[in-house]
Amino acid sequence: MKISTTFKTLRFFISSGTLFCLFLLTGAASPVKNATPNVVLIFLDDMGYGDLSVTGALNYQTPNIDRMAAEGTRFTNFLTAQAVCSASRTALLTGCYPNRLGISGALMPGSQVGLNRDEETIADLLKGKGYTTAIFGKWHLGDHPSMLPLTQGFDEYFGVPYSHDMWPKHPYSPRTKYPPLNLIEGSQPVKEIENLDDIAQLTTLITERATSFIRKNKSKPFFMYVPHPLPHVPLAASSKFKGKSNRGIFGDVMMEIDWSVGQILAELKKQGLDKNTLVIFTSDNGPWLNYGDHAGSSGGFREGKGTSFEGGQRVPCIIRWPGVVPAGRVSNKLMSTIDILPTVASICGAKQTQRKIDGFDFTAVLKGDDSQTPRQQFLYYFKKNNLEAVRQGSWKLIFPHPGRSYEGFAPGMNGQPGQVKDNYSVAGGLYNLERDPGERYDVKDQFPEMVASLEKIAEAARADLGDDLQGRTGANVRQAGKIIP
Repeated sequence: MKISTTFKTLRFFISSGTLFCLFLLTGAASPVKNATPNVVLIFLDDMGYGDLSVTGALNYQTPNIDRMAAEGTRFTNFLTAQAVCSASRTALLTGCYPNRLGISGALMPGSQVGLNRDEETIADLLKGKGYTTAIFGKWHLGDHPSMLPLTQGFDEYFGVPYSHDMWPKHPYSPRTKYPPLNLIEGSQPVKEIENLDDIAQLTTLITERATSFIRKNKSKPFFMYVPHPLPHVPLAASSKFKGKSNRGIFGDVMMEIDWSVGQILAELKKQGLDKNTLVIFTSDNGPWLNYGDHAGSSGGFREGKGTSFEGGQRVPCIIRWPGVVPAGRVSNKLMSTIDILPTVASICGAKQTQRKIDGFDFTAVLKGDDSQTPRQQFLYYFKKNNLEAVRQGSWKLIFPHPGRSYEGFAPGMNGQPGQVKDNYSVAGGLYNLERDPGERYDVKDQFPEMVASLEKIAEAARADLGDDLQGRTGANVRQAGKIIP
């Protein structure tokens, strides 16, 4: 007789001097385990370093994200490549500083440029390995059909093409120069977003698509990118969470996003995929501070979105993969969004891109090898191609540049922004982030040898990528994509 059941538990025990072996049988099949792990990449919009209860948020809780940290590794020295929407998303998906690819700032609706189709995204690399790929959420790398996700390695797309404040029906500041904002399915608009009630449904709609995708693809490897449009303004929460926090609408929105993360984790477990899925959670940049009670927290770091200070670029990062990534661990290794692509490609056995990238493989670090330090330097580029700062270890040299500051102005309230100072003169200086994470004490006069060492890093960067502050053109900069009729 053929036995088709599997041995679920094997127990040995001794009774009356005799060894017994007890097999407990079950007819339930074991979950399908892919040869390579699934990958879920959750990317928030304008969430600051201090916006999770595990990083100090007050008056609301994020228990599901906190559980991710307890069951995985939390990176405390994690930097987004630039502190603005399109540039940061370019970096995440390609492993490159965005200025290498000709992308800067936040692309406007109807932009004539976007991510070049010749660039290889995480989705491209994993699709070449046989993965099914999907994105549910905000794209913001070109809204023309020839630049949407289906042309960049994704099999499925549902979401908004750019930030939802670029919206003619913005309730606090109508922006009639913009076209209607639509939800996109594949490459076609399926519904116009009419009001804040429609915005309030985005987190639920994205979550439903994400959990459905997991169910549909449980027997084959998948890559799922979930770039939530929130907590970018204008804020809105569904009836499930509206008024539930003690932090107003911002807290409600964060609680709902936490719920979404919980739903995704629960679906992975339900489908038997929990231990075979790498889940990465992070943000595109720091908080948009002049929105006051509708903005998040930089967690004490200086400034916020739109700056190359730590408050603009240092964001939470939590990585979970039960049994592989150590649980309950905190890592202070310097890491960036540009390191996600080479790390994921290595873990999944995908071919590494042949194009020059800027990221490093952190696989050994993720698995708990603290002797490895893949990234020792980082370049803080902003605007089109301004090299505003460089870093080595805990030392950061800021160059004089025109920048943004939120300091000295009363923040906005109830969805209205407060003032911000743009193009003010940042004096620059040398900062030891280990002792001075707030970047308040310039020590360049005490450590001239460190200034000289960091200047050498900057010179190499200018030769490679250029520097508009010095009128320098880089030797290895590629072109952004253009609309294909």
